[in-house]
Amino acid sequence: MSVFDSHLLEGVDVMAAVVDTKSFGGAAEVLDMSQSGVSRAVSRLEARLGIRVFDRTTRSVRLTDEGRQFYDQVMPLIGALVEVTGAAAGNAQKIQGRLRVNVDPLFARLVLGPRLGTFMDSHPELEIELRSKEDLGDLVGDGFDLALRFGNPQSSSLVARKLFDTRVFAMAAPAYLERFGRPTHPRELETGAHRCILFREPVTGRPFPWEFHQRRKRLVVKPQGALTVSDPGTVYSTCLAGLGIAQLFELGLDEYIASNQLVQLFPNWADQRFPLYAYYPSRHHIPAKTRAFFDFVGSLVDRQ
Repeated sequence: MSVFDSHLLEGVDVMAAVVDTKSFGGAAEVLDMSQSGVSRAVSRLEARLGIRVFDRTTRSVRLTDEGRQFYDQVMPLIGALVEVTGAAAGNAQKIQGRLRVNVDPLFARLVLGPRLGTFMDSHPELEIELRSKEDLGDLVGDGFDLALRFGNPQSSSLVARKLFDTRVFAMAAPAYLERFGRPTHPRELETGAHRCILFREPVTGRPFPWEFHQRRKRLVVKPQGALTVSDPGTVYSTCLAGLGIAQLFELGLDEYIASNQLVQLFPNWADQRFPLYAYYPSRHHIPAKTRAFFDFVGSLVDRQ
């Protein structure tokens, strides 16, 4: 018997649905199966693997340590398999229906929104709903087809597909530099001689650490600043107003740099990159509409 037989793949699919929905009943509803069918599929998977993958009580379902280890190892492989089979079949599918996207607010505002018309004109039978949210949330439970988020992926039942990287620059307005001078090295941001605009990370509730990369060198600094914000748009507006130095994505900065509204600092320490990932449910074959949207978003970085 081959390692990836049909029963094993079915069991992994059901397992992912249980993890997504946090219950056997929820998995049954999503997969259009009976709850007993879900239970049998999980039992067959456990027998095939020789381990127990879930701890089950009347109130909760959670992965065992062995189940978590298997899950973390197999899901990237399943995601790659979905990518390959989806690519082979994608061209034959019609792009239509409704696409619901959970999107990073900053990416939606600076990059996606101004350029979305091109995609919509190319696919007139597709309806798109964009929801700007601070975090990934419950993608399946909230009814989204996919999510677009900056940052490295966290452990999840979702497939994470990297679309591109964008560099991170330290930026300041000319008015700020006239008042406080121009720092020549990132370490000067720790001395209190400069004001930095800190951004609170939604998951941890703490300000993002500041890193500066120069080829293989990595420098971590503790910037000094009295202003901490939680909205990406506010980081831009306060930086533009000259209230402090901010770390901003290169993506979407061309207009501000060209018009001299913002000035890049430390160009020799500008090799740090931040990824944009697309997330989608691991148990789903990627629909043509989702794949087309992936390709469109991935192409946007080349237009900056």
